[in-house]
Amino acid sequence: MPVKNRFAELQAEITEWRRDIHENPEILFDTHRTSALVAEKLTGFGCDEVVTGIGRTGVVAVIKGKTDTSGKVIGLRADMDALPIHEETGLDYASKTANAMHACGHDGHTAMLLGAAKYLSETRNFDGTVVLIFQPAEEGGGGGKEMCDDGMMDRWNIQEVYGMHNWPGRPVGSFAIRPGAFFAATDQFDITFAGRGGHAAKPHETIDTTVMAAQAVMSLQTIASRNADPVHQIVVSVTSFETSSKAFNVIPARVQIKGTVRTMSPEIRDLAEQRIKEICAGVAATFGGEAEVTYYRGYPVMVNHEEQTDFAAKVARDVSGGCDEAPLVMGGEDFAFMLEERPGAYILVGNGDTAAVHHPKYNFTDEAIPAGCSWWAEIVEQRMPAA
Repeated sequence: MPVKNRFAELQAEITEWRRDIHENPEILFDTHRTSALVAEKLTGFGCDEVVTGIGRTGVVAVIKGKTDTSGKVIGLRADMDALPIHEETGLDYASKTANAMHACGHDGHTAMLLGAAKYLSETRNFDGTVVLIFQPAEEGGGGGKEMCDDGMMDRWNIQEVYGMHNWPGRPVGSFAIRPGAFFAATDQFDITFAGRGGHAAKPHETIDTTVMAAQAVMSLQTIASRNADPVHQIVVSVTSFETSSKAFNVIPARVQIKGTVRTMSPEIRDLAEQRIKEICAGVAATFGGEAEVTYYRGYPVMVNHEEQTDFAAKVARDVSGGCDEAPLVMGGEDFAFMLEERPGAYILVGNGDTAAVHHPKYNFTDEAIPAGCSWWAEIVEQRMPAA
């Protein structure tokens, strides 16, 4: 059961939608134009229900099958938001908004789900109901959580939920997936070291926060190398180091460091938070200063459910002829919040030999559209076969 012919016919139209969205990127929850475009298309397709304003600017649409003897309700989710990056692709449809671009392919995800919506509205060759979820603010805003907090799952009685992301480096239209923990939990820390500033020529009269912070940067690496079991994945990265003085001859009274923690299990996540606080307090005390640690918990680990993962892989094989085992990904994905509420699975679709996501020269590959749309449609038609 290869790519559906209908999506080959629709590819040029879906590509136009995708490129229009790409040209007009919107960040976080400010997806007003994109959300309006999505709602307009869904209404035009003849969806049975189209609701805006879920999770602030999210859009939810309902398509009922020819029959509903199964009582099943399947959710399909795509993200809509762009990134605060200045585009460097040179494309004729490049971003028209300074310092905003679709550098992660959410324009492609949205267009592919719209393509699947058009097909499913036309055919309705399934027994049950499909709920289409168009989500804002995946890139750090937690839009998936806000849609869930708005009661989306219960309001539409969603029983299973499926998501997809393009993946540079994989052959165009090929698929990869894995059960269990897939994308990492993404936390942040903000640490301020306080001491006593003074003249750099008289360090003995100061409590040197630069030395404290430098020691802490190195010591934090021991969380991965000496505290966590080596078989567990963890990344602790300090990404910002800023002092309260910019003068070459002043020892600053305060230094702030920031960074991120990526983990694949709740236990290691707890360990990382605990050790960051302990290490920084200990380093500060050693040098006679103080440390204030603020730890922010971001997206949880995204965990694919085994049964739904097996099913999603089968559909991928039917569409493309194969489905590989995906690697663990230390990046975050707020589809995790939806998978905490309902069983489901998240799959990768190949984007070809392109720049990596979050790169100013990245671009979604339109040749992946028929495979992505076909996977969405087959998820519905195979999970809820026509009576």
